[in-house]
Amino acid sequence: MIRGIFYGKKNSDEAVKKSTGKIWKEWYSILNTAGAKKMEHKEIVKLLYEKLGLSRWWSQMVIIQYEQDVKGRKKHEKPKGFQISQTKTLQFSASKVFSVIQYPALMNSWLKNPDFAIIKSTKNKSIRGKWVDGKTNIEFQFYKKDKIKTQLVIQHSKISSEKEAEKLKKYWERNLSSLKIFLEKI
Repeated sequence: MIRGIFYGKKNSDEAVKKSTGKIWKEWYSILNTAGAKKMEHKEIVKLLYEKLGLSRWWSQMVIIQYEQDVKGRKKHEKPKGFQISQTKTLQFSASKVFSVIQYPALMNSWLKNPDFAIIKSTKNKSIRGKWVDGKTNIEFQFYKKDKIKTQLVIQHSKISSEKEAEKLKKYWERNLSSLKIFLEKI
């Protein structure tokens, strides 16, 4: 049985068939017949979504797994390097979480290597910047769950290698734990 892996979660043929009507092997056959081995990622998503009727989410799920299993794409690999993300739901308002990331004096209290350059920020919604290495991008996205709960998504992109991506994934996991502890103290 072919198994699908999407951001570390395994999806069995049964789970994929239940959601899409086909097992992995059938999706791979359809994509191979359509010439997906020579297509760019966006072209394949368009095929799955517009012509074959998959939802956007399942289109991404199928193509990422296809690219990993058939085209040799590595975990976290994107066309412009590697990309990782970490998510944490915090029991604090979006404005409080935003402020401890937006302001360097507060960021220094919980983030190791806080000297990244903020390029753009939208209050309580997102912060984008260049990471301390000057090569990779970082984005913080804030999703209000209610008045006192915020989901924070950190996305780090344009990473040069799979090894570095795994290292940064662990780095952000540790720093999100530090952020939670810091928020509880203030």
